[in-house]
Amino acid sequence: MPDVKVRKFLVSVEEIHHEGGPVSAAPPRRGAVLAVIENPYAGAYHADIQPFMDDLKPLGLLMAQKLLAALGGDPTAIEGYGKGAIVGEAGELEHAALWHAPGGYAMRDVLGGAKAIVPSTKKVGGPGTRLDIPVTHVNASYVRSHFDAIEVGIPDAPKANEIVVALVMTTGARVHARAGGLAARDIKGEDGLR
Repeated sequence: MPDVKVRKFLVSVEEIHHEGGPVSAAPPRRGAVLAVIENPYAGAYHADIQPFMDDLKPLGLLMAQKLLAALGGDPTAIEGYGKGAIVGEAGELEHAALWHAPGGYAMRDVLGGAKAIVPSTKKVGGPGTRLDIPVTHVNASYVRSHFDAIEVGIPDAPKANEIVVALVMTTGARVHARAGGLAARDIKGEDGLR
């Protein structure tokens, strides 16, 4: 199996005080961690690519830990999450799909066994490509107040033979969430949906 070769990491955190409404007493934070890695399958079709998922597991765990630390280090403070990947043009969309399990399970582990599926997105693009990563509540995907997206990207990545892998987390709902639906306080935790 190929080694994961990381060119660089990027970690960012934003704190939202308001979006034109009242200032929040507890401003939610939204964070992202990205890694630019070499794509071992770039430039040619490879039938068997699944082994690279196991190689990506330690990277997923490291990135989830970095992001949690940037957001204060308390797993109980994290309420939303998502993941994504951008594959350079010498790769294919399926290479981004290899990030699903390593990225998602790492976040769920770091957060103490979050119940909801980790939403994701992926695309093929060149340096500077931006990606909107969907966000849902960590324990119930139907919590409407936490439906969100975080835009990520790196100006010089991915190069043709690279993949940008990303994880995102939030510490709360949208700052002025008031669109109804299942409330976080009403989560039953039975199936990751409600």
